[in-house]
Amino acid sequence: MTRRSRRGRRAAVLLFLAFVVMPILEIVVLIQVGQVIGPWWTILLLVLDSILGAWLIKREGRRAWLALREQVETGRMPTRELADGALVVLGGAFMLSPGFVTDAVGILLILPVTRPVFRRLLTTYAVHQVARRAAGPGRTGPGRTGPGDDNRPGPDVVRGEVID
Repeated sequence: MTRRSRRGRRAAVLLFLAFVVMPILEIVVLIQVGQVIGPWWTILLLVLDSILGAWLIKREGRRAWLALREQVETGRMPTRELADGALVVLGGAFMLSPGFVTDAVGILLILPVTRPVFRRLLTTYAVHQVARRAAGPGRTGPGRTGPGDDNRPGPDVVRGEVID
């Protein structure tokens, strides 16, 4: 199986999960909650959840933006702040979608207490993607050096420092 077909299959699975499985799961959860606390309380809970989410997005988005500006103004690379900003935006997108499941995921992405866990996951994913693309097709990946056998970094090795 080629890399392109694997990527296409992965995209199809993600789209299926996002547009078929997630709405069904949201409907099931809404029905279950509605049966336990009643339809009006369920609607009220969804509205309160949206208000809480909007407040959290505004607060944490402002914090992420100020931290990003501070890092840029001091001349430092804002990697952590960019990841936080991306997670707040992604959490906000989840909060825009009606339902308890996506709201719970959105809140977890936005809260400053749980965001470091997702930041680590995002960083690990990004590093994996960069390393995989840097290795390119047919290359062996880490540990491989360039032309010559004198342990000098070749075109596949980039020396640098990772700052968390």
